[in-house]
Amino acid sequence: MRLVYHPAGHDDDLRSALVELQAGRWKPTRELLWETGTHWTLRTSRTQLLAVAAARSDVVDVWLAEEPGSYDAQLMGVRVAVERALRAHRQRHPRTLEFEAKARRAALLAARRAPHDPVPWVCLVALGQIDTRQLRREHRVRPDEPMLPTGPWGLLYEVNQRDPYNREAYHRVLQFMLALEGPWGASLAAVFDFGRSVASQRPVGSPLLLLPAYAQIEQRRQSRADPLWRRQWAQESTLDYTLAAYRGWFQKAPIGQLSVADLNLLAYALWAGHQYLEAAEVFEAIGPYAAREPWASVHDGAAGPDPGEALLLRARVESLSYARNHRPRAGPHA
Repeated sequence: MRLVYHPAGHDDDLRSALVELQAGRWKPTRELLWETGTHWTLRTSRTQLLAVAAARSDVVDVWLAEEPGSYDAQLMGVRVAVERALRAHRQRHPRTLEFEAKARRAALLAARRAPHDPVPWVCLVALGQIDTRQLRREHRVRPDEPMLPTGPWGLLYEVNQRDPYNREAYHRVLQFMLALEGPWGASLAAVFDFGRSVASQRPVGSPLLLLPAYAQIEQRRQSRADPLWRRQWAQESTLDYTLAAYRGWFQKAPIGQLSVADLNLLAYALWAGHQYLEAAEVFEAIGPYAAREPWASVHDGAAGPDPGEALLLRARVESLSYARNHRPRAGPHA
């Protein structure tokens, strides 16, 4: 089977808009966001991926110039500004703080114009990763949970007021915690506590049930030499969270709203935890759509040009083969 690495996954409308946007045509994006409306789950994920595609060109600036009154164009301008600031931060660009300030101003303006929209607040949470020493007051708010460090909890509260359990917002907080430096740094234990705290609230239908698994992948990135690392996924405490995500998210949410990244992580966690029937079901839902992670971070050094992809294919084959041999067969009168 030929794997397809595309962030849109099963979202065909998004895939088409991305192709057009990369070619400099913004009208399909306008139509897509109009159709998305106030479906906050789709609006958040679609604008994020569209911004990644648009950040290297002036296509959104052209849209803003032609439709200066369009809120969707303004919001995409915010998204692009945030994406550029985060890229500058990762690349240690000397103008990072300038990009960050521009993106912050744009997000606040959008938040005032559309007070019901969670996306500008998600953008403000995302910018927290740049403040690695928590110099801004909004990035060192004390949490309600005593085990968690100070962070952008007030900004997360604003997101939750508009879209409870917004996936990107919580992942941005996780990235914020991992980005902190020196004495401000959050321990890996605190990252686990955050993931488990969110998952323990059992947000049915939410991919945030996978947050503990994302925290565990971060542990792998920091301890790649551990040859027994895969065994952790079969431990009861870890497996409980994995199966909760399988039952409470994968089996509840529409397939078109399941991100490629989340599906691939769940497939890996189930396979690594020896839950082959459930893993096979997830692989079948994934179809040809693959993600580089978590496979690139969890492979055990398999031979070949792409050991992460080799592990993905191995896990898929093993899970589907097991399912063929162990699924209950329908009776003669079924």
